[in-house]
Amino acid sequence: MWRAELHHLFRRTVVRVQLLVLFLVPVLLAVAVKLSGGPSSGRGPSFLDQVSHNGVFAALAGLTVCIPFFLPLTVAVIAGDSIAGEASLGTLRYLLTRPAGRVRLLAVKALTVVVYSVAAAVAVALGGLAAGAALFPVGPVVGLSGTSFSLADGIGRTLLAAVIVGVSLLGLAAIGMFVSTLINSPVGAMVITAGLVVAALVVDSVPQLAFAHPWLFSHDWLAFGDLLRSPVTWGGIRRDLLLQLGYVVVFGAAAWARFTTRDVLA
Repeated sequence: MWRAELHHLFRRTVVRVQLLVLFLVPVLLAVAVKLSGGPSSGRGPSFLDQVSHNGVFAALAGLTVCIPFFLPLTVAVIAGDSIAGEASLGTLRYLLTRPAGRVRLLAVKALTVVVYSVAAAVAVALGGLAAGAALFPVGPVVGLSGTSFSLADGIGRTLLAAVIVGVSLLGLAAIGMFVSTLINSPVGAMVITAGLVVAALVVDSVPQLAFAHPWLFSHDWLAFGDLLRSPVTWGGIRRDLLLQLGYVVVFGAAAWARFTTRDVLA
């Protein structure tokens, strides 16, 4: 059932277009740096001023650019559509007539969203690595602590950063799936979930609301950059992943409670 759901998801044109756009974002970023010569140190998104020196940083700069908006938006679309999309098409009742049951269906949908979240972030990293290798020199990577890593180690850390970014979106995905169980409109579920992303980012930018910052699912989204330190600083990454786990547990339980008691014939 899960393989069929994954096959169905990644065959959809809208999903393929989303992944292609995410792949192209760091490509366009690398082209812009190549044409302009790149920003001076300290200007622009993190890692952007290093792209012209080492193409590996194009992937990291792409992740930095995509994590505040592009990646959350695509995850909000997939998570919001997970249950509400089936309900709007009238296929939800058909799916629930199978022996699998509601819990298994919800679990399959959730695992599919997890795979998509990681795949979306990896698409950004692969686009950056491809463009960086094509347009700029590549070699040993100088990390944020001034320590040099081998090229293979640098690429490995970059791909691990992409996986961490994908996992960092799971709290948002859990919220989106919960919203998707509440209403039958996939567009409405997507808009609500995307709106929560904007609200979280706004709250995170207001100093007067600092007491709430550590509890926002978006607060440590940029912690993946600590992988470029030597030794790796795991504090921010650990906080981020634990917070995402908390969101998944709370909103996953809420989605289960709602979906298992929902009248799908209404």
